[in-house]
Amino acid sequence: MISSIFEKTKPINFIIVLVFLFLFYWSVQFYLLDYTFSDIEIAPSVMVVSILLFSVFVVDFIVKRNKLTGSNSFAILFFTLLFVVFPETLGDSNAVFTSFFLLLSMRRLLSIKSLKNIKLKIFDAGLWICISSIFYEWAILYLLLVFAAIYIYDPKNIRNWLVLLSVGFVFYMILYGVLVLLDETSFMKTHYDFAINYDAIFPIKWWSSLKLSLYALFNLVLALTTFIHLGKAGMGKVIVMRLIALSFIIGIVVNFLVTSENTNAIMITFFPSVIFIINYLESIKKPKFLEIILIASILVPILVLATKL
Repeated sequence: MISSIFEKTKPINFIIVLVFLFLFYWSVQFYLLDYTFSDIEIAPSVMVVSILLFSVFVVDFIVKRNKLTGSNSFAILFFTLLFVVFPETLGDSNAVFTSFFLLLSMRRLLSIKSLKNIKLKIFDAGLWICISSIFYEWAILYLLLVFAAIYIYDPKNIRNWLVLLSVGFVFYMILYGVLVLLDETSFMKTHYDFAINYDAIFPIKWWSSLKLSLYALFNLVLALTTFIHLGKAGMGKVIVMRLIALSFIIGIVVNFLVTSENTNAIMITFFPSVIFIINYLESIKKPKFLEIILIASILVPILVLATKL
């Protein structure tokens, strides 16, 4: 039944996912994080939940535009389910904004494969990554993904590499100008210090560490399975999946570098994880087995959440 609903792209699928994510966001705030109505700032919270819901549409657009999966709605389903597995990330507004801008960057980065307007796409991707670093300074590591895309698609054109210099200059000038107007010029020095807080990383709570380790291992297995199945699909799809795999690795590194009591950046790895999951599901030929997997995929996150509560 679940497969019959989400195997096709219908407006009802978006309604189901968006309504659930909206209600789940507020449930996490009030029940998991123990906020009260007096603790919630309405305007910022509405902005955060709006960006979160819009991210669902961005994920669907990237998947469909770049044909990363088949014509179905599994991507938005599993993107939402990952929030159930990691509900604590919804308590970190910086994670929501960082994830959103990185999705915009990925949208431009994956479109480089068409070999059209490469410099413009590099500039856009690099600028979105720089903007995401305003929320997590270590998100700047995603520029490695831009370097990888240039190296893969058009490394001999020196102007492609120079575009990143213009990105850094433009971002610095705009950010510095805004900070001058706000009289917050010290932000540049205090935010972009790239300090590693080892006390926040080690030791990590055993449950968080176990869940994160299982999550990383799970995606590693799915990634290997995906590359095996894509061996006969041509280099074009394999190259795209390599970029997505690199995105996941960088996301895991960034998550550890920004880990503290008030931050949880694992959300930035949800998109590549979703791609691995869907590619595995599409390799399943038996409908009944697929249905069992989908049911388990919904029940397991709920059980994980129950243990968290």
